[in-house]
Amino acid sequence: MPASRLIILSVAVAAAGGAGYVAKNMVAAPPPQIVVDSGPQAPAVALQDVLVLSGDVAMGNALQNNISWQSWPADGVNANFITKANAPDALEKLKGSIARVPMYAGEPVRRSKLIGEGQSFMSSILPSGMRAVATTISADTSAGGFILPNDFVDVIMTRRADANSGSTGFNTETILKNIRVLAIDQTIQEDEEGKKTRVGQTATLELTPKQAEIITVAQQMADRLTLALRAVADTQEKNVGEADYLVSGNGRKGTVRLIKSGEVSEVGARK
Repeated sequence: MPASRLIILSVAVAAAGGAGYVAKNMVAAPPPQIVVDSGPQAPAVALQDVLVLSGDVAMGNALQNNISWQSWPADGVNANFITKANAPDALEKLKGSIARVPMYAGEPVRRSKLIGEGQSFMSSILPSGMRAVATTISADTSAGGFILPNDFVDVIMTRRADANSGSTGFNTETILKNIRVLAIDQTIQEDEEGKKTRVGQTATLELTPKQAEIITVAQQMADRLTLALRAVADTQEKNVGEADYLVSGNGRKGTVRLIKSGEVSEVGARK
């Protein structure tokens, strides 16, 4: 056999062997993965179903279908939250409840913010010991209609001067200060955007029993009662004066206070 053929044959054999080696490596199984033991796995987060608002609810409105169950981490559940474990029927029972304050989507429902179905709303939002008293207002006696629920006002009494005293004109006096407005007519909060105002005919004020007596007397005496809107920064003012002389009797016992022709007088009470 010629030498050239032997060389060609040797090259062919070598090429075949190389091809076989490459093919063998291509079909070989992948090396086993090395698993590193990282210790015990962290436990899964414990969850509880909590009753939350699925939509905004305005103060004075019923919850209706704006509530649903939502899973919360158990560690983040407050004792005041309503959970499915403690109140499985809350979804149905609380639909008729009334919001005591504005409530917003995503907020957990708290019973302290609710008024039970069938209960009076106004009496429920009144602080203990306070009274709700209505007084007639109009645009020209209520800051042009810009007084809204939860604003604070001063009550100003205007009446004609006593003609018998020789004076003319009107006498004006601030009889109550820093009084919270509970409602304007039947509206107990401003609109959602806080932009609209509505001139009501009746303002319901939050008063102490003594203040309720003062404004009752003033309504009989006055030619006009005016509400003066106070700045937000002034609403924390304490120990403000009031016209308690209208009902106090100056501390004297055995007297009866009379209102005649817009004038206040006292006479001795008969035993």
